[in-house]
Amino acid sequence: MTEMTDVSPPRGRTALRPWMLVLPALLFLAGFFVAPLIDNGARSFLGEEGGFTLARYWQLLSDRFYLGVIFETVALSAGVTLISALIGYPVAYFLVRKAGKWSGLVIFLLIAPLLTSIIMRTFGWQVLFARRGLVNNLLVDQIGLLDRPLRLLNTPEIAIAALVHVLVPFMVLSIASVLQGVDRRLEESAQMLGAGRVRTFFEVTLPLSLDGVGTGAILVFMIANGSFVTLVLLGGGLQTLPLLIYQQFNTTRDFGMASAMSTILLVIALVCLWLQLRLVRRQGG
Repeated sequence: MTEMTDVSPPRGRTALRPWMLVLPALLFLAGFFVAPLIDNGARSFLGEEGGFTLARYWQLLSDRFYLGVIFETVALSAGVTLISALIGYPVAYFLVRKAGKWSGLVIFLLIAPLLTSIIMRTFGWQVLFARRGLVNNLLVDQIGLLDRPLRLLNTPEIAIAALVHVLVPFMVLSIASVLQGVDRRLEESAQMLGAGRVRTFFEVTLPLSLDGVGTGAILVFMIANGSFVTLVLLGGGLQTLPLLIYQQFNTTRDFGMASAMSTILLVIALVCLWLQLRLVRRQGG
């Protein structure tokens, strides 16, 4: 018999190969993500004359104004997430179950807002809803339903609608990807056992698609939690942490306070991420 030779690579070389593939990504994240976060957090604890201080965090967590801003930030992000889910789930269901050959067009219409700059999209809202914009011109001059233009800009409703307009595609695509994998035979079995379409949806389809809802909620909440360009350009009187951070960097130049606000914003995002993941897992997603 011919003696078989061992052609397997050396054990050490095999062990190093996966780390070599991951190393560039780890170095990139360490240099451009972890290091700035550490520097930002360290600056928030640095006093004006040097040394360690918690004065900024005490001010943020004890002052009524800052507590109101934190609450409004979380409430705005949660509200945008809820509205996006209520709008996005029917669209995702239609895309997966009813669109058929039109699914490509639906997907294009969904991602079309993401193909333009956020500043251009926001200026588009201003063109539509300004005092002499297209909507007011149509209602006052063309149709004659109103005697004077409506005040549509600089309201919370328009700012929230603009955020939802941008973030709904994330919710739709997250839900649609999970709905695509739901076995329709389960729904058919439920209907054969006597369940109607509504009961089948709430007891079979919806629970099986909660993973997509949770993923979309995480994406939408995270992006809404850090949005400030839309709020700056459309106004509405909303006071959120991203707006205050922007003001601290560009107006008061208080980088330590801005760093403390950024850290609190990051903690809020991480806590909400943890809560959403726990909820999805508890529901069986």
